[in-house]
Amino acid sequence: MAVKIRLKRMGANKSPFYRVVVADSRAPRDGRFIEEIGTYNPLKDPVEFNVNEEQALKWMLDGAKPSDTVRNLFSRAGLMEQLHNAKNNK
Repeated sequence: MAVKIRLKRMGANKSPFYRVVVADSRAPRDGRFIEEIGTYNPLKDPVEFNVNEEQALKWMLDGAKPSDTVRNLFSRAGLMEQLHNAKNNK
């Protein structure tokens, strides 16, 4: 089973709000997911991004691949650097 970390769109029309979820890559975008690990609100100024870093790192070390957008968000939060350091320390 290929596992992805991606955004699940929530909110009303023209006011999107996203949840960062871990899901099977074959599941629909807003469908079934394994675990919710954070939120992302692009409409706030500054942009609001909250994520459980421990859970995100655990999933990525276990083989979950972040989507391109989630990868960019993780990079800004410093998670990709933590992942790199964790992989090199093993």
